Amino acid sequence: MRPSAAVLALAGCLAALGGLVGCDFELNDGRTATLTYTEDARAAYNEAMAAFQAKDWEDARALFGEVKRLFAYSRYARLADLRIADLDFEQGKYPEAISEYRAFIQEHRTDRNVEYAKYRMAKALYLDIDDTVFLPPAEERDQATTLEAYKEIRTFLRQYPRSRYREDAAYMLEVVTGRLVRHELYVARYYLKEDAFDAALARIDYALRTFPGSGLDPEALVLKGETLLKMKKSDEARAVFESVIRDWGGPFAVTARRFLDEMGAGRPRGAPAKKAASGRAPAGPQL
Repeated sequence: MRPSAAVLALAGCLAALGGLVGCDFELNDGRTATLTYTEDARAAYNEAMAAFQAKDWEDARALFGEVKRLFAYSRYARLADLRIADLDFEQGKYPEAISEYRAFIQEHRTDRNVEYAKYRMAKALYLDIDDTVFLPPAEERDQATTLEAYKEIRTFLRQYPRSRYREDAAYMLEVVTGRLVRHELYVARYYLKEDAFDAALARIDYALRTFPGSGLDPEALVLKGETLLKMKKSDEARAVFESVIRDWGGPFAVTARRFLDEMGAGRPRGAPAKKAASGRAPAGPQL
């Protein structure tokens, strides 16, 4: 690592700090220090930021570490904590970044940068969800990270409804919600294939109840109707299929209509049944 000019200039400043000489001001913990301390902290932080912006990750990490060590009572030490998390985030080291953002939030609950830290932690969780051609389809994989991302994003949107990060957070929530529902439907289809009807129904109802707004409700409802049909609960299945046609429309309404037709119930409830053709011409008026 190249030597930091700001850090090399600290010896005199820190010696003076021990005696509290110069122009005094209040530190975060109520102690006082000289103005030089803050100026040197800012200079050291700016030097670390220059390395960060140049993507000189090794130097940046070392320089932020120096800021934390030498200026522990300045706000630049807190900013250095945050930038180290950003550094890992930018390098795709999401588990490390998540841990560092979480530590910042816990240790600096009243800091104005907590909103940013919570957003970046949620973003890191979102990006840590594996999506590569070398892995099984998304709906087949363990959803622990996806579920954690879902919870963090929802919490963020609830706590900061007017955040400047809201649009991106809302998009991430839509993606992870869809993924979680697809997983539940994948499991439900497996149970349905195995004739484990109660288990299939439980997973479908869980998905509908727990993850509203996924956009997958009509698909889940058609699968629920199919499951009820195989359980020989025709009336309940019919009600579900009719709700898809009535409330949702779209391609799954076509599927629901097909199921109703196969059940011989392709008409709304209460509608008169069509008379079967007799093969003869209707009788004419009596003369």
